[in-house]
Amino acid sequence: MPKYVLFFSYTAEAWSRMIQNPGDRTAAARAVAEGAGGSLESIYLMFGGHDGMAICDLPDAEAAAAASIAVNSSGAFRSVETRELIDPGRLVAVLGKAGEAAGVYRAPGT
Repeated sequence: MPKYVLFFSYTAEAWSRMIQNPGDRTAAARAVAEGAGGSLESIYLMFGGHDGMAICDLPDAEAAAAASIAVNSSGAFRSVETRELIDPGRLVAVLGKAGEAAGVYRAPGT
């Protein structure tokens, strides 16, 4: 099953609610992943451009999009960015396809 990472940033209002009523958000993240047909591998909070990230195993891009839209529609997030993770074992196949595509690609103006 493909892996996806969802980077998220909470709104100020969500942070305020969590300060007033602290709790572990892992169960909520797990429920969303399972609701999209997958599972939650891990969730972390972090410093920087995003407040946290969740790594999920999801069946496909549609399921990843559904999970992303579901959490983003809650209003608790300033942003949610979803990326598919590519296992290093798939790199040779990806590079082979890139070579085929590069062989037929025409750069602008050529």
